Amino acid sequence: MLVTVETGIILTVVLLGLYLRFPQRYSHVLFGQRGIYKVVFTTIICQLIFYLFDLYDISKPRLRRELLSNLFQAAGVTTLALGLVVLMRPTLLLGYLQEIEGVGTVRYGNGVPVIAMVLALALMICWRLGIHWVMRHPKFGERVLIVGADSLAVEVAREAMSRRDLGYKVVGFIAEDQNLIGETPLNPKALGLVGDLSRVVEEQVIDRVVVALQDRRGHMPVDQLLKIRLEGRAAIEEGTALYERLTGKISVEMLRPSWIIFSGGAKRTAVWNVVRRAFNFMLALLATILSLPIAIVTAIAIKLDSPGPIFYTQERVGKNGRVFKIIKFRSMLQDAEKDGRPKWAQHRDPRITRVGAFIRKTRLDEIPQFINILRGEMSFVGPRAERPFFVERLSEEIQFYSQRHLVEPGLTGWAQVNYGYSSSVKDAIQKLQYDLYYIKNVSLLFDIWIIFKTIRIVLFGYGR
Repeated sequence: MLVTVETGIILTVVLLGLYLRFPQRYSHVLFGQRGIYKVVFTTIICQLIFYLFDLYDISKPRLRRELLSNLFQAAGVTTLALGLVVLMRPTLLLGYLQEIEGVGTVRYGNGVPVIAMVLALALMICWRLGIHWVMRHPKFGERVLIVGADSLAVEVAREAMSRRDLGYKVVGFIAEDQNLIGETPLNPKALGLVGDLSRVVEEQVIDRVVVALQDRRGHMPVDQLLKIRLEGRAAIEEGTALYERLTGKISVEMLRPSWIIFSGGAKRTAVWNVVRRAFNFMLALLATILSLPIAIVTAIAIKLDSPGPIFYTQERVGKNGRVFKIIKFRSMLQDAEKDGRPKWAQHRDPRITRVGAFIRKTRLDEIPQFINILRGEMSFVGPRAERPFFVERLSEEIQFYSQRHLVEPGLTGWAQVNYGYSSSVKDAIQKLQYDLYYIKNVSLLFDIWIIFKTIRIVLFGYGR
């Protein structure tokens, strides 16, 4: 909704700016001089920069002052970006329309961008603050009742309440234990027992019932849920499903295999596999060519910074458990594991070189992995490829860990852009939850979305 409305706002103000500047020749400017293409181009640039400033990350809790700050920053960068484009090629943007006024030279001075930017910023601020107020107002949004009062229910409620901009209003809990009535597992409190579900739904005017029972045997109010659903009094949703939508990950503690098995999803055909492989191959080939100058500079810097080889190879576990050799730029001292025992990379790890710290932060150490993608050992997007030693250990300690090897490992991934490097079993569990979400929802569009998020992190430092 945000993207659609704001695309409409930008298109409208640019067209209005054109009309105010060229009222007599508006149609000729727009169609005869191909102004419509330049309007669309301007809109795309604006929306891309809004995305880079996290203005479409609706799951991110954001205060009003943060929202305004991001809007002004995005507007400033948009102005600079459009100005830079015009300086490099004036005919691309609306400044070229000066020619029809008989000026004789192409210059960015017809006032359209200034008019459009002022109007867009004013409308965008009003629109965003309005949405921000409505979604956070207690009288608006979707009233949610959570069936359950244990750790699963509390975690789902906490995630919903921390994302107020999504419009969920947690009204209360339905408890299994009489002693919990009136208690506050989180705040709000437990409003009734499982047998009181229908009454509470009616009294509290509930829009959505979220079933988050840890133990459902003998506690699941099937008849009441069925009646509520068939009467259309409220939507019914699994707690695991809501948690997945809110967080972008699948909780290992909450996960029941049957939920994933029956959660839908089409068969991944041979055509889909071929298209995805072709996408990865062509993108890796293009990236290899474009990154070659950066790779050469990086290689020289590594060689000058510390003794040892420029590249290093290491065994990693790929799809279906197949072991392959991953290629990376060396970021650690030579013989970083001279005792022969694999170790987690730590924050401020003393084994990391000065150049290594920079290339790890900017992901430049991953450039040689384009070769692994060209070989078909990896994809651009997927779970991080781990070493056999850690895979064996983590598979024993973490349930469902082996499921992450159902797809090719990736140069980047949903876990990498949301959580970053892991240095403990606890971190590995968190990343597994993002990996399971990716595997369940894998698609080419999702891959492209993750690639854009990775670019944003590398260029602007947003994310982890």
